[in-house]
Amino acid sequence: MKFEEYRIAEGIKTSIEKLGYKKPTDIQYKSIPPILKGEDVLAIAQTGTGKTAAFAIPILHILQERKLGSRPDGVKCLVMAPTHELALQIEQTFKTLGKHTRVVTYCIHGGVDQEPQIKQLEKGVDILIATPGRMFDLVSQGALNLKRVEILVLDEADHMLDLGFIKDIRDLMKHLPKKRQTLFFSATINEEIKDLAYSLVTRAIRIQISPKDPVAKNIEHAIAFIEMDDKRFFLERFIKQHEDQKILVFVRTKVRAERVKKAMERVDILSDTIHSDREQKERKSVMQGFRSGDLKILIATDVSARGIDIPNVEYVINYDMPETGENYVHRVGRTGRGSQKGQALSFCAEEEKPVLAEIEENLGKPIQRMEVTNDDYQYTLDISDAKANNWQQLIKDADKEKAEFEAKRSKRRKKR
Repeated sequence: MKFEEYRIAEGIKTSIEKLGYKKPTDIQYKSIPPILKGEDVLAIAQTGTGKTAAFAIPILHILQERKLGSRPDGVKCLVMAPTHELALQIEQTFKTLGKHTRVVTYCIHGGVDQEPQIKQLEKGVDILIATPGRMFDLVSQGALNLKRVEILVLDEADHMLDLGFIKDIRDLMKHLPKKRQTLFFSATINEEIKDLAYSLVTRAIRIQISPKDPVAKNIEHAIAFIEMDDKRFFLERFIKQHEDQKILVFVRTKVRAERVKKAMERVDILSDTIHSDREQKERKSVMQGFRSGDLKILIATDVSARGIDIPNVEYVINYDMPETGENYVHRVGRTGRGSQKGQALSFCAEEEKPVLAEIEENLGKPIQRMEVTNDDYQYTLDISDAKANNWQQLIKDADKEKAEFEAKRSKRRKKR
């Protein structure tokens, strides 16, 4: 079935056509009809499958039809997202698809002045995309009324639970009408998510797009065994061999992100970081630069880059191995999106091998090993442009990083 055959507003079809979309993806094909019928939906689909459009298209149609019928003012649809970047990305999708409708979409999030947000809410908003913190601030101040919400969407629900938003989500229900349509979208599902989902939806249509391989087929994976304090040299070599390509580098912590950026600066490689310690203005500017291609190398933590759709990322480098197999899936899902090809390369130190075993178990297959001979390993260290490096400081940094890793692993063991 093609998009032109759907019974949706002509303005939305025009936007879809301009975007070059012909046929819906699996998640769109299965989600759009029940959402248009007003049913609750619990949808599980891997990253990069078009989840946002799967709910944006039918919601825009429903609200456009109701708007033509002069329904009362107020927020009609609330979309909850875990991070600023994802909220802004969802807003852009709604605005692009809804360009030729009368539906007003707006995003609120923390880290910026709330006064302009309050003014826009007073003018009138149909679809509100929000992060939990700023939304509750405005509700408590009386600047945001959610009593007319007809559709609730929880996007990247699994990540919201990871960030500890479960209480916020339950508190949110007190401010919403009991009679509403609820759409629950998540990349993964476990018992906790299942319990939360079924407490919020009514006789939901359950949609699960979960191929045997949790990662898209058009992503090639490889792993190289590199010691922790040598990783910077291998990253330097890789970037210099792929100068014109867009590379997303994942690290464990905010501190690590800044350290890797400085290490790249020492060898004349321009990169930038995105993590929760950076101001919202900086984060927005960095993301714009990376999206446009002006910035080629972005160093990110798991939290900041989760769910983000960045075009034309040719490579994902796991500079640090992720903490879980699930996080690996989300990381590598930033490349090879849609019909594009992508490559994921992981640097694995000796102390990270237990995590590798978990990742391969989650994938259901081994990751291809890159053979790095002793000569090639030494050559990579020898050709580094690190000029007059303070080797004592490098050793101290490496020791500190190892200590941080061991402390974190010990904490994880205690939790288990």
